[in-house]
Amino acid sequence: MTRSKDRSEDRPAVFDSNARYLKDACVRLGYDEQTFRLLSGTNREIRVELPLQRDNGSIETFYGYRLQHQSALGPYKGGLRYHPTVEAEELRWLACLMSLKTALVKLPLGGAKGGIDCDPKLLSRRELQSLTRRYVKKLHRNIGPNIDIPAPDVGTDEQVMAWIYDEYSTIYGYSPAVVTGKPIVVGGFEARRGATGQGVGIVMQEYARHRADTLEGKTAVVQGFGNVGKYAASDLSARGMKIIAVNDSQGGVYQAEGLKVDELIAHKEKTGAVKGFAGSKAMDGKQLFQQACDYLIPAALGGAIDAEMARKLKCRVVVEGANNPVTPDADEHLNSRDIDVLPDILANAGGVIASYFEWVQNIQQAPWPIEKVEQEMSDRLRKACEHVFAVSTGKGFSYRAAAYDIATQRLKQATWTTLF
Repeated sequence: MTRSKDRSEDRPAVFDSNARYLKDACVRLGYDEQTFRLLSGTNREIRVELPLQRDNGSIETFYGYRLQHQSALGPYKGGLRYHPTVEAEELRWLACLMSLKTALVKLPLGGAKGGIDCDPKLLSRRELQSLTRRYVKKLHRNIGPNIDIPAPDVGTDEQVMAWIYDEYSTIYGYSPAVVTGKPIVVGGFEARRGATGQGVGIVMQEYARHRADTLEGKTAVVQGFGNVGKYAASDLSARGMKIIAVNDSQGGVYQAEGLKVDELIAHKEKTGAVKGFAGSKAMDGKQLFQQACDYLIPAALGGAIDAEMARKLKCRVVVEGANNPVTPDADEHLNSRDIDVLPDILANAGGVIASYFEWVQNIQQAPWPIEKVEQEMSDRLRKACEHVFAVSTGKGFSYRAAAYDIATQRLKQATWTTLF
């Protein structure tokens, strides 16, 4: 069976975003071209063939990937995504992004990214489980609690992580620390589910404090209402913000006085989409991005805001809940318009911090109280924010430039210490 991949012409720009940001950081820090090449290159790239017998008896071949960027700071860590457009080029830079993210928030972890080029919505539960287990059988020597720890990403969830944990444990014995983002009953924990979205809220709170402002009463628009956008909206609503518009893959909704987020979450769980929410006005994707607001939070896939869209935004601040949602050209345009951008390696780092805590608990086989997890995550994000904001203010850099400079310098120091 032949499968077509839905690729847009601007996908290469998404792939190139992290390369440009990293290159710029190397130039600012005075690093030469060889240093950039070493920091941007992956340590290992794995591609495996995954034949699957479909429920109708036919055979379809998928391809699985795991790209491991740098392990100078610790074991590789990064998401595993199931999406028709998965390919090595995109994963390569997402793995690099993860290395920079863990370096920025001072986690003893490296960066990796993986995936399978499938559409999980078109697979039965049996097919999805079989494909996942075959992936582990092919890659089990290259993952593990002290080697590489996958986590949920686009198209994967707790159940997929449970299958990976079980298949790996069948080979090596009880190994809950092989993945994070697992169901609570097999070593996961509640705080992980909403950690990325909650982290977005913490970073925004610190930004407001840095600007001698408050989030209370401010308006926010959230693009994407999955695990990041949903929890970010909930957290920000609890902080007194008005979430005036959100969307998902099936459409968007708007309410000038602010959406009731808890009721909207319940509506989506019941219907599978945000559209049709009682008392709201329908809104398409372009309208959502052009809606006047204080904070715009792109929390879906990368490349959502290009240079053309950047000219139309009517927000004061863009908060990157997703990875690479703002292209480099758009980033330059937003800077020229004095629209602040809180970069992904800071804004959505709550997820990997919580994953780190889950991993530590699994290794220790000693669960932490949720209050300790939340406090530790807040402390790490606040310290990272303070450093980024101080460098930005001191050197007159954008927040992205400051964050990349800090992370790149730490990654370079660790890499040189281990290699030379």
